[in-house]
Amino acid sequence: MQTFLKILRWSVGLLFIFSGLIKANDPLGLSYKMQEFFDVWGINFLSDYTLAFALVMNTLEIVAGIALLIQFPYKQTLWLLLGLIVFFTFLTGYAYFSGKIKTCGCFGDCIPLTPKTSFIKDILLLLSIIILIFNHKKSKANTHKAVGIIVLVISIVGVGYGQNYVLHYLPIVDCLPYKTGNDILEKMQKPAGAIADSISIQMEFEKEGKLVFFDANHFPDNFDSTFIYKNRKEVIISKGNGLQAAIAEFELNTMNGKDSTQPLFATSTPYVLVFAGKIESSIPWENLLKKLHQKYKLVYIVTSDKEGLNGILSKETILIGDITMIKTAARVWPTLFVMNGSTIMQKKSYLDYLEK
Repeated sequence: MQTFLKILRWSVGLLFIFSGLIKANDPLGLSYKMQEFFDVWGINFLSDYTLAFALVMNTLEIVAGIALLIQFPYKQTLWLLLGLIVFFTFLTGYAYFSGKIKTCGCFGDCIPLTPKTSFIKDILLLLSIIILIFNHKKSKANTHKAVGIIVLVISIVGVGYGQNYVLHYLPIVDCLPYKTGNDILEKMQKPAGAIADSISIQMEFEKEGKLVFFDANHFPDNFDSTFIYKNRKEVIISKGNGLQAAIAEFELNTMNGKDSTQPLFATSTPYVLVFAGKIESSIPWENLLKKLHQKYKLVYIVTSDKEGLNGILSKETILIGDITMIKTAARVWPTLFVMNGSTIMQKKSYLDYLEK
């Protein structure tokens, strides 16, 4: 029994540490996933706090996992882990049974899991933690109190430093499709054998006080102005196999709305894309752009923030991109992509250039 409990304890502890480290590598990614949940639930007012939630959650996972391994404080750690796994099980269960969330973000973008797999994983973890709680007296902890406190303090400081680093200098391990060496055009292609969902647009009208439904191909013969439009929704006729392009959409437009993506990818000389979803005045733009222009002939500012374009940036070549695309491509704003056609040759935080 002792051996079984030890294996179970180490398995649970290591899994929490592993999960926390992967998410701590990209806390903004977890923050965006939280915003997706809040958007579905209609509590968008919490979206401004998701980064703080993500930082705290990652720290709790890692430190609680370490505390479980050293068994200090053992009983309290088990109850903390139980609270965390109940919360996680609720999230993955909601994603699985509602079908409104495609991935739960349990292991970030590095190991994308389906909602079903994530839910099963959390159920197994829940059962494991319950077993450990009921048998906690059978496990003898021999970690000295002072040693335990020192280990946990070092863990908290280390996790805090690591997350602060990646928020300024990009994730240490880039698991996104926009990583160095990737060809954006290639990543936009659907994988071989991909089958998309078959979708029908179902429209809702009111006719003489009654609701009627039909799709675009089956309008009633007597359709006229007495049919009052109410709503439309997508109805999945048949499910695909879930295989999708790594990059769903990548489009860059000029300030006048002209699509410049393909001409840009056809450029024969290296160029730089400076991604910044919002233009922050605190960024030393003048110094950054001076260094970039000294090294590269072609520099483009990619943003969704038209209103923030003033001062020195008004003299630059501006390309407008979708905010979701920019969030995925660049976790730090601004992030610099050195491009060769559609291939990402180098990807750096702006701080890397300023500190050279």
